[in-house]
Amino acid sequence: MQSESPVAEYNRRLRAIADSTVGYRRRDNLLAVTKLVLGLFIVLAAIWLVKYHATKIFFLLIPVLLFVVLAVLHERVLRRLRDHARLRAYYEQGISRIENRWAGTGETGERFLDPSHPYARDLDIFGPASLFQFLCTARTRSGEETLAAWLQSAASIPEVAARQKAVQELTPRFDFRERLVLAGEEARAGVHSDKLIGWAEAAHSLNRMSIRITATSLAILWFLSLAAWWKWDWIGVAFFMCIVNFGVSYRWRAKLDPVAAAIDGAQHDLVLLAAILKLIENESAAAPKFVQLQTLLARSGALASKAIDELSRRVAWLDSRDNWFVKIFDPFVFWTPHCVAAIEAWRERHGEVIREWLAVTGEVEALTALAVHAYEHPADAFPQFVEGGPYFNAEGLAHPLLARDKSVSNDLRLDSDLQLVVISGPNMAGKSTFIRAVGVNTVLAQAGAPVCARSMTLSGLQVTASICILDSLQGGLSRFYAEISRLKQIDELTKGSVPVLFLLDELLSGTNSYDRRIGTESFVRSLLTRGAIGLVTTHDLALAEIAEGIGPAAANFHFSDRFEDGRLYFDYKLAPGIVQTTNALLLMRSIGLEV
Repeated sequence: MQSESPVAEYNRRLRAIADSTVGYRRRDNLLAVTKLVLGLFIVLAAIWLVKYHATKIFFLLIPVLLFVVLAVLHERVLRRLRDHARLRAYYEQGISRIENRWAGTGETGERFLDPSHPYARDLDIFGPASLFQFLCTARTRSGEETLAAWLQSAASIPEVAARQKAVQELTPRFDFRERLVLAGEEARAGVHSDKLIGWAEAAHSLNRMSIRITATSLAILWFLSLAAWWKWDWIGVAFFMCIVNFGVSYRWRAKLDPVAAAIDGAQHDLVLLAAILKLIENESAAAPKFVQLQTLLARSGALASKAIDELSRRVAWLDSRDNWFVKIFDPFVFWTPHCVAAIEAWRERHGEVIREWLAVTGEVEALTALAVHAYEHPADAFPQFVEGGPYFNAEGLAHPLLARDKSVSNDLRLDSDLQLVVISGPNMAGKSTFIRAVGVNTVLAQAGAPVCARSMTLSGLQVTASICILDSLQGGLSRFYAEISRLKQIDELTKGSVPVLFLLDELLSGTNSYDRRIGTESFVRSLLTRGAIGLVTTHDLALAEIAEGIGPAAANFHFSDRFEDGRLYFDYKLAPGIVQTTNALLLMRSIGLEV
């Protein structure tokens, strides 16, 4: 049980960060002024000594060394201030999520949105103010990709149970989450997993040993030629070796540059990855899922964090070739070939497990994102799962992206006895929001997260939806054709082994009433025949008769409104039966239209 509310805990930590920041600001100012004064003293002292006591210039080593010490101490203070800024932003974002001020901040995940996905667009899984933006706290692209994958495809029941245990264990672990926030540098989502995996798994195109032997031999001969020039004035030998080494370097460039470019500049990414991997390796855990992930990081015979740290150092050597001093001597001492050969040697040892290490990082970050969600919404329940199905039973269900103090909860049960609920109601009464709440909570449940409900029990379900169907001018698709294409997709999914949960909002509204009535009933009957369960919403009262025609496997429910003192009021409560009110004409009059 949480001892205090998440907002209170976050505010307590923010106050502690603010108090600590004040102290570090004082040190920052003191060290900055001290460095400035000492720097001026060194410059003035150097001018005076050069002019009057040149033989005593070495005495400047003392203040110079002191300046270096102050610079190191100052950098540590600045790093702490940067850490405080990151933690402050992290906790402020958490409060924003709890207080429903989060929309428009954070990663939207739009790059994961597939228009053909059976529910992602309809349930606002990706995009601004989406479920992904609400949940995502990942710092690597692997974490974002894993969370996106979990939200797009249901896990098996045993996998969901394993994730739930890991999420529950991670939920109270503030220190672990803080260390993840502070790992590596400030850039977020820095590790480009596709690029790193592509490099690690690419075919080996270099004869590494031949390059190393040749480069080492020629570099030694070049240094010896310089020594001969200095000792015996053999300038011809030195010139000859310069020409030879430059020629070999130029010939190797076409072969080495693509290999170097594949990993060049990735040093920051690797520092972040190594820091996160080390945190995962060192975290004590009892949840089988987390322990299994930790085991994968040592399966290759070396700890993943140490191996990545070693690669990071080698890439840093390679990056130093951009230094002008290194650029001048690189063609003669073969700095780039030596670095590339060292990196290729690392790739031969560990390249095959990079994908696995990144996958582990992604899973831990995704589990942490769900743990943050669980902590910040302690009233949300972890769902229970049953074998077989179809089955869906939720009490106190609400949409997780709405403010908890304003959302209205409802109960819903669907199973083999009651497969279909037809929801009628006037405009703005809450029909679309309710079926989205059902869909989004089912997605959360099958990802391993808690749901916005007092309790929920369900079987494995394939979520499908036809809520937000868009036409395509470029694709030449009308809205109606786009909708029936989605219905065809839903129909095909009912032929699979997992029961389908369908969520259909204002079905076939783009055609005439007669075709709509027949088309809707025929389609829904075919889904029920294949064991699907689901919801159909409508404000067309004629479609509410479908439930009566189907029999006991279907039922009518509704949302209603009332008009008082020139205003519409909604209670957003789901009630049995067909709605008895309409509000379209009232709404038109309320904004000044003559009807």
